[in-house]
Amino acid sequence: MGTRDARGPVALSSRELARYSRHLLMPEVGLDGQQRLKGSSVLVVGAGGLGTPAATYLAAAGVGRIGIVDFDVVEESNLHRQVLFSEKDIGKSKADVIGERLRSINPHVRVEPYNLKLDSSNALEVLGNYDVIADGTDNFPTRYLVNDACVLLGKPNVYASIYRFDGQASVFYANEGPCYRCLYPEPPPPGMVPSCAEGGVLGVLPGIMGCLQAAQTLSLLLKAGRPLIGRLILFSALDGRFTELTIARNPGCPICGNNPTIRNLIDYEALCGIDETRLEPGQEVSPGTLKSWLDDGRSFVLLDVREPYEAQICSLPGSRSIPLGELPRRVNELDTADDLVVYCRSGARSAKAVQLLSSVGFKRVENLTGGILAWARDVDPTLPVY
Repeated sequence: MGTRDARGPVALSSRELARYSRHLLMPEVGLDGQQRLKGSSVLVVGAGGLGTPAATYLAAAGVGRIGIVDFDVVEESNLHRQVLFSEKDIGKSKADVIGERLRSINPHVRVEPYNLKLDSSNALEVLGNYDVIADGTDNFPTRYLVNDACVLLGKPNVYASIYRFDGQASVFYANEGPCYRCLYPEPPPPGMVPSCAEGGVLGVLPGIMGCLQAAQTLSLLLKAGRPLIGRLILFSALDGRFTELTIARNPGCPICGNNPTIRNLIDYEALCGIDETRLEPGQEVSPGTLKSWLDDGRSFVLLDVREPYEAQICSLPGSRSIPLGELPRRVNELDTADDLVVYCRSGARSAKAVQLLSSVGFKRVENLTGGILAWARDVDPTLPVY
């Protein structure tokens, strides 16, 4: 963080002085602080529900250089919470669209889109070019990757996460306090914590938490206030309540502790057990093949492992419903002599169900590749999707 001071003040134009006049009136910002913001840089990892509001307010505030990392494209299901996008953006690169929006919001800001998947081969290079990292990712492998890269680089990691009605936020900065691994030493077992795509999220929640990330980032850059280092904020949108917890640095942390064992970036998908959900050959069936089986009258059990409220939106005819979380105690409701085809929304939960069923003696069980989303895309476009 100290390298910014060595750059010296960055002059503001007359238009910028007018734009930031409400900042300049505050002694905590003032001319020196606004110049500091212009000379600073922030990398926003993830151009989704958290990243879009965070990047928007950082650009509006006058942070001089903002990087956006995301390799995804805009989908219709994004629009209820990622309000920087519109229907005309569907199918376009998120990073590119956000770049255009931020430049239109503030032409004095330099925006650098990265249309790439952040991984162990590129994270240190990409993150190393920025003063502060804002982690708006929605998966555990990237969260651990961002954390470890920030620790190795000595960068502050402004963190937030969301699920359904609940959000979390903190600043992980190993130079001054705990890192993400101090709070969560190990990732949860695969499938234990559903993503927003699987579990849902209230549209307004990421806006609240993303704005909180932007505020924390500005606090760090301005060296004003008391950033959330060593503190975790929990927010419930249902109760309208913020709760603060104190978190401490773990001396035994494998990356920021007294005797670190992690000195380089590792395989984060393996760390989080992503490989464990890969199925063997013959354990998956495509939507087209399943359609032909149904047309031919082939005998098999079609098992839906989604939640009941999902089945109310859409389902495949003739399905039996046992949610994945209930499957271990209800497996006796199924017959090992039957052929089973298991499906969910996208194929992730059903893959875990196939592994579970195979481990308890089911010999003929297959996963519908891509889930009901792939069925709607390849077989029945009239089926409602979510």
